[in-house]
Amino acid sequence: MKLLSRALALLVLFLAPPAFAQVTLAGADMRPSQSLDGAWHWSIDPYRDGKSGFHGGGPGSSSNRWADIVQADVAARQPTALFEFDMQRSPVAHLPGAWIGHAPEMRYYNGLVWYQRTFEMPALAPGKRAFLRFGAVDYAADVHLNGKPVGTHRGGFTPFAFEVTGLLRAGSNQITVGVDSERRDADVPPPVTDWENYGGITRSVQLVTVPETFVDDAWIRLDAAGRIKANLKLDGPGAGNAPVRVRIAGLGLTLEGRTDAEGRWTGTAAAPRGLRRWSPETPTLYDVQFEAGADTLVDRVGFRTVEVRGNDLLLNGKPVFLRGISMHEEELGNNPIRAITPAAARALLTEIKQGLNGNFVRLAHYPHSEVMTRMADELGLLVWSEIPVYWRVDWANPETLATARTMLRENILRDRNRASIILWSVGNETPINDARNAFLRALIGDVRTLDDSRLVTAALLSGRKGNVSTIDDPLAADLDILAVNTYSGWYTPDALADVPNIEWRTTVAKPLIFSEFGADAQAGYHDAAAQPHKFSEEFQAEYYRQTLAMTAKVPFAVGLSPWLLKDFRSPRRQHPIFQQGWNRKGLISETGARKQAFHVLAEEYRRRAGSAR
Repeated sequence: MKLLSRALALLVLFLAPPAFAQVTLAGADMRPSQSLDGAWHWSIDPYRDGKSGFHGGGPGSSSNRWADIVQADVAARQPTALFEFDMQRSPVAHLPGAWIGHAPEMRYYNGLVWYQRTFEMPALAPGKRAFLRFGAVDYAADVHLNGKPVGTHRGGFTPFAFEVTGLLRAGSNQITVGVDSERRDADVPPPVTDWENYGGITRSVQLVTVPETFVDDAWIRLDAAGRIKANLKLDGPGAGNAPVRVRIAGLGLTLEGRTDAEGRWTGTAAAPRGLRRWSPETPTLYDVQFEAGADTLVDRVGFRTVEVRGNDLLLNGKPVFLRGISMHEEELGNNPIRAITPAAARALLTEIKQGLNGNFVRLAHYPHSEVMTRMADELGLLVWSEIPVYWRVDWANPETLATARTMLRENILRDRNRASIILWSVGNETPINDARNAFLRALIGDVRTLDDSRLVTAALLSGRKGNVSTIDDPLAADLDILAVNTYSGWYTPDALADVPNIEWRTTVAKPLIFSEFGADAQAGYHDAAAQPHKFSEEFQAEYYRQTLAMTAKVPFAVGLSPWLLKDFRSPRRQHPIFQQGWNRKGLISETGARKQAFHVLAEEYRRRAGSAR
C-alpha cells in the first residue's frame, strides 16, 4: 500500500501543471523601456558569504552586497565600520555578457558573482506599474532593488520579470543581482554538458513601465483551418470584462471583443485574401497591435501553417525538406561571451541561409536569445527550439520536472509569435527508462496545451545491430516528428566507406530528422593521405559525403541539422593539439573560417533546393 501511495503521489506531481506566479510580459523586448544594459560593477563571492554568515542566518553588514548603501560614504562617516567588499569600487563589466570575458581569471570560474549598478528615473506616474525584466541570467538569480529582495529565478536561458512598482524611488536607484552559475544534479541541465557554462547576465535587462492594466500575453497565428486566431491575457485590476482589439494595418484587419472575468479573450477571423504567408522564400512579417485600454503592445508577426501528413512535413500545405544545421549560442570570435547582438545573430544566420543554402536551424541545446529568433523571422529560417533536458537528468525528482516545465513554458510564451519556429523539442540524447518516459510525456503534454500550432520532437537515441539502426524509443509514438543523432564513423569504428550502407528503420511511421551528425576538424589542418587522420579537414569532408549518402537513402527523412555550424567552447574537449577547450565539429572555425565540409554541405543543399523547385 505504501508503494502504491508513493506511486500515486509521484503521478500527481508529474501530471499536475505547476503553479506560475510571475507575469509573462510577452513582447517585452518590443515595449518602450529603460535599458539597464551597460556598465555594472561585479564582485566574486566563492564562499557565498553575501547570502549567509558562516554560522548560518543572513549575511553580516561586512559582507551584505545588496545593502542600500555606498560603502565608502559609510566608512567615511563611521571609521570603525567594517566592509570586506566595496561594490561601488569593484571592477566594471559591460553587460549583457558572461563573466568569462570580464577578466582572464574568470575563464573557469563557477559560482556566485554579485553585480550592481545605479540608474536614475523620475517618479512613477500615477496609474503606472514597473517591472524589471531579464532576458536571461545563467543560472540562478537573486534580485534586489534599493536593498529589498525582489525575486529569484532558476534556469539560465529564459526571460523572467518582477514587479518593482512599490520599490522604485524618484532619482537614484540601486539594483543588485547575485548570479550563481553552479548547477546541481537536480537542475536543468545538470552539471555535465558538452558546452561552456557561460555564467552571468547574458541577455538584456530592462525596466519596463506599463499601465495599471496591461496586455501581459498576446499570441496571434494562422490556425489549422487557415483562419487568423488571437489570444490575449490582461493583468491588472481592470483585466476582467475589458474591451480589447487586435489590428493588422497591412491587412486591413481588426478583431475586437471583451475579456472574460479572468482577463482572457480569444478571437478569430477569416484570413484576408491579400495575406502573404511566411516562408523561407518569402519571410513576410506584419505589424500587429494588441490594444487594451491605455496599453498597446506591438509586434512583428508572420503567418504560416505547419503539419505532418503521413511521412511528409508540410509548410503552408506543401512538402518541405529541412536543409539545416545545428548551432550553439556563441558569437563569432576568439573570445565569445554569449553576447548576441542583432549584428552577431545576422552574421551567424546569414552563413546558414546564404552560405549553406539552408532553410532551417536547430538552436541547441537550450532556448537561444530572442534576438536570434527574431532574426530568423526576418531572414527566413525555420527553427527548432529546445530546452536543455540533456543527458543525466534526475528523472524521478519532481523539483527537476517543475524546473523543466517552467523553462519550457517561459520559452514557448516568449516565442509563440515567431513564425520561424516550427518545432519545440523536449529532450536530447536521453536514456530510456520509465521515469524518463513519464518526465518527457509531461513536457509533451505541456507543449500541446500551450501551443497547438507547432510540432513536438526530441533528439532520440537508437539501437543498432549490424548495418541496421532502429529508432525504437517508446517516446516515438508521442512525438509528431522523430529525430535522431548519429555519429557512425566518428564515435564508432565504422569505415567511412561503409556508412552509406547503414539502414534506418522505425517502429512508428513518422517523418524523421537527422538532428545531429558530424566530425571534428581543426581549421587549417590538412592530411592528404588515402585514409586521412581524424581532426583533418579532409576527414570531416569525407565523413559528410558518406553520411549524406546514407541519409539520402532514408525515404521518410524530412530534414538534416548536422552538428554543427561553428566551433564552440567546451571544457570537456581537452586535446592539446586539436581541441584546446573547443568542440571542433563546426563547419566554420570560431572566427568564421570555412572548412572543406562546409562546401560539401552547401553543394548538397544547393542541389536539394534546386530539385524542390
